[in-house]
Amino acid sequence: MDAQGRERTENVDPADQWVLNPDTGEYELRLPSSAPRPVVPGPRRPAPRDTADGGTGRRTAAPGREVPPQRRRRGTPPEEPAPGRRGRRPAKKAKKKSRGKRILLWTGGTMAFVVLATAVGGYLYLEHLNDNIQSLPDDGAGTGGFQKDKAINILLIGTDKRTGDGNENYGDKGSAGHADTTILLHVAKDRSNATALSIPRDLIVDVPDCPTTQEDGTQKVIPGSSGVRFNTSLGQDGRTPSCTMRTVTELTGVTPDNFMVADFNAVKTLTSAVGGVEVCLAKDIDDPDSHLKLPAGKHTIEGEQALAFVRTRHSVGFGGDLSRIEIQQQFLSSLMRKLKSNDTLTSPSKMLKLAEAGTEALTVDSQLDSIGKLKDLGLELGKLNTKNLTFTTVPVDDNPAEKVKATVVLREAPAQQVFDMIKNDVSFTEVKKKEKKEAAAVAARLKGTKSDPGEVRVRILNGGAPSGSASRELNYLQLEAGVTKSENAGNAPEELKKTTLEYAPDQADQARRLADILGLSGSAMKPGESVTNSQGLPTMTLTLGKDFKGAGVKLDATSGKAPEGVQKSTADKVECAE
Repeated sequence: MDAQGRERTENVDPADQWVLNPDTGEYELRLPSSAPRPVVPGPRRPAPRDTADGGTGRRTAAPGREVPPQRRRRGTPPEEPAPGRRGRRPAKKAKKKSRGKRILLWTGGTMAFVVLATAVGGYLYLEHLNDNIQSLPDDGAGTGGFQKDKAINILLIGTDKRTGDGNENYGDKGSAGHADTTILLHVAKDRSNATALSIPRDLIVDVPDCPTTQEDGTQKVIPGSSGVRFNTSLGQDGRTPSCTMRTVTELTGVTPDNFMVADFNAVKTLTSAVGGVEVCLAKDIDDPDSHLKLPAGKHTIEGEQALAFVRTRHSVGFGGDLSRIEIQQQFLSSLMRKLKSNDTLTSPSKMLKLAEAGTEALTVDSQLDSIGKLKDLGLELGKLNTKNLTFTTVPVDDNPAEKVKATVVLREAPAQQVFDMIKNDVSFTEVKKKEKKEAAAVAARLKGTKSDPGEVRVRILNGGAPSGSASRELNYLQLEAGVTKSENAGNAPEELKKTTLEYAPDQADQARRLADILGLSGSAMKPGESVTNSQGLPTMTLTLGKDFKGAGVKLDATSGKAPEGVQKSTADKVECAE
């Protein structure tokens, strides 16, 4: 419902107040006494019998829109539902909440970023939005839903399905709706930081077998595929978003809690709801495929133009899907900044439009299929300081098996490190730690001078890692890390849960260098007595434990540093698409 629907212009005075009605437990917009009283969700007084509605006392909808059902006043009998329409559930008595929780909000969006950004403004709780939300079964592919006291992982999927007016020229004709844009949003347990990990649609992956609920309620296992594009995890052969969840788990080791899916209309309606989003171009763009034509500089875009912006790729970067991912991340950052601006948060008309557009744009999983659940998610995400929201992309390389480059493959070591950081709830930005994980004396082992890699002498033992790990780690250290004075010493006398590095006191400089290369924590460093290698020279001992994840993969992701060469940006910074 916009300002016009409340018999006002769009310029709503920010001084207008949302005030709690103590009789109902709901919020109402209280305007200056000279202004007409608005119609907002909540208790309503009957209109006079001589109004233009034919004397019924009921609101009428704007052309093409349906009016949400009115709430019944206390003490009056419920109305019979009109023929052919559903009756409302009896209204529940509002529970009295603390001041902080009385200001409730949920506004949805093309992705959870909309929930995240608007949760902090919090003043909408419209039950009639439940009717807008579509849901699909998660088929057991998720965790069963996010929890307030744990880290949150939401899978955000944008499809290329041509649904909605004006979308005939976008996407693949007749597409069942593939995973065109996919982001794994991880929010830390302490809500101090978050990571939005983009997964390229052309990444070669293995799609597992997917138990899938059919339209008639029966279950069918859709066979998996090996060595296929990631985007085929949705739509292909009848696969649903639950199959994309399983594919993400197979790829990253992270099981999403929930999923949210949006189509082309989401970008158009949401950007229009907030009055446009500002973007920046470092050069002119004229892309006949996406229909985007804009000169260099800053522009405010919405609707069709916004959709064209997030779909353009041939005129930015290297002209491929990875370049499009970067421009989409820049767009989402700008959208978040707009959502968090006073211009949006103090405008009831924009918030109402945003709530309507968001719920109509979303398809969610069966564990997240009500306004109440989405509101709870929004309040959790709203605790995040968005300057610590990092956008990054799965590290990939061109597929070496192709002469004409069309797909990409994992860049194994840095990709596994990125996945490991998310699994271990480690921020990609520098954030203040709420708890110290290591005692000061243990952490101090990492502080001090470090030897040159060529001076580090170490022998490698396999103490519980997969067979052949010591050889592979030796190759990595010698050929890529510059630790040429290293050797494979075979199997350790016993298996270890954690990888350890034993060293003599005079080898501390070498130990710190190797710990830095391998990503070892101070607790993994074990001061001890000197030993000798096969040549009789003093050496350190690196024993690979069961936590070893592969040659070149950081063993302990607690440094808060992303692997070298991994693209990343934060939501608070303005960047121009090149």
